[in-house]
Amino acid sequence: MFTYGAPALKYGRGACDEIGYDLTQYGAKRVLVITDPRVAATGWPHRIAEGIAGYGVHAEIFDGVHVEPTDISMRKAVDHARGTGPWDAFVAVGGGSTIDTAKAVNLLTSNDGDLMDYVNAPVGGGRAPSAPLKPLVAVPTTTGTGSESTTVCVLDVLSLRVKSGISHLKLRPALAVVDPRLMLSQPSGVTAASGMDILCHAAESYTAKPYTEFERKRPEQRVPYCGANPLADMFAERALSLLRDSLRAAVTDGDDVAAREDMALAATFAGLGFGNAGVHIPHANAYPIAGQVRDFHPDGYPAEEAMVPHGMAVSLTAPEAFRFTFDAAPRRHLRVAELLAPELDRPADDADYLPAALRKLMADIGIPNGIGGVGYSESDVDSLVEGTVKQQRLLATAPRQPSEEDLAEILRRSVSLW
Repeated sequence: MFTYGAPALKYGRGACDEIGYDLTQYGAKRVLVITDPRVAATGWPHRIAEGIAGYGVHAEIFDGVHVEPTDISMRKAVDHARGTGPWDAFVAVGGGSTIDTAKAVNLLTSNDGDLMDYVNAPVGGGRAPSAPLKPLVAVPTTTGTGSESTTVCVLDVLSLRVKSGISHLKLRPALAVVDPRLMLSQPSGVTAASGMDILCHAAESYTAKPYTEFERKRPEQRVPYCGANPLADMFAERALSLLRDSLRAAVTDGDDVAAREDMALAATFAGLGFGNAGVHIPHANAYPIAGQVRDFHPDGYPAEEAMVPHGMAVSLTAPEAFRFTFDAAPRRHLRVAELLAPELDRPADDADYLPAALRKLMADIGIPNGIGGVGYSESDVDSLVEGTVKQQRLLATAPRQPSEEDLAEILRRSVSLW
C-alpha cells in the first residue's frame, strides 16, 4: 500500500500577491509571517505582509530565523510566537530553514511540550502531535528544499552535534505558493547547493525501496515515507528532466528567468515526490556532515559562521551512495543517469554511469570535491558514521540496507570524488 499527500499548490509569477485572499479562505484574522534577515532585506516579506493586510488580515513579521536552523534558534522562534500569539495561521517566506522553522512554530504553538519531545527517535522523544495545527502557507524563496510540500522539519541539535528532524503528516503546509520572482535574487552558490538538493530528492525517491517491500502497518503507525511508488516516480522523472539544463544555466546566470522557472518547477515536483516516497543514504550522511562542520564557509551564505549547506552536504556522498545501491535497482539508477546526462559516454561499468553524471555536474557548478572539500578526512569517518546510523528513518528507505562498514566505505570513497 502507498499513500499520497500534498499541499494545495499555487504556482506562477504574482502568486504571492494573492496570499491575503488565500488566508481569508481559512478564516484567519491574525497571522505571523516568518522569515530570516537576508530574505527580509529583499523586501518581499514586507510586501507580502502588506498584501495580507489589504484583505483585512492582521500580519506581523518575525525575521529571526537562523539559516540551517538549530534547536536553539527554533526555540527562540517558538518562544516569540507563543509570547505574541495566539495566531490563526502562519506564512513562511524563505528557504527550507524558514519553512522548517515555521513548521516547528506551528507544531509547538498548537501542542504543548518542548521541541525535543517531538524530534525523531533516538535523538529525541519521537512524540506525535495530539492537537490539530493551524494553516501554514509556505512561500519558498530558494529552489531546492521542497519543504513547502513535505511533512518534515530538519534542525541541528547542537549539544549532540547531529542533524535530525521532526516528521509527521500534520506538519505538511496547507498551501504552497511558488512565485519564481522571489528566487531571482538567489546567489550562485545557493543556487548550486539547493539545486543539488532537488536532484538528490528526485534521485533518492526514484531509487528508494519500493512501497511493496515495506511491512504493512496499522494506519496510525504508518510513516509519511512509504517508498518508491508510481506517483512519486512521475514527479521525480519530471524534476530530473527540468534540472538537466536549468541548473547549470541558473548557476551561470541568475537572471535567466526561464532557468529559474524550470528550477522552481523542478523543486516543486521533487518535493511532491520525495515527500511521499522518501529519501535515503545521501540524506542520512548529510546530517552528520552538516552537524559536525568545523571551519567551512560556503559562497553565498552568511560568512559569520561555519556551515555545510544542506543541499551541498547531501550531494557530497551521493555518487558513492548510488554506486552502493545500484545492484538493488539497476534499471532505476540507469534511468536517473539517462535523464540527467544523456550526452555522457556510458561507462563500461553500468554502476558508474550515475556517479559519473553526478561528478561532472557537481564540478561544473562549483560543488566542493567530496567531503574533503568541506574539511573532513578519513580520520573523521567513524564519527560521521556514528551520526549517520542515528538516521534510521532515512536508512529504512534505502533499497539496499547498509552496514556501518558499508557507510564507512561510502564516506571514505567520498573524501575526494574527482
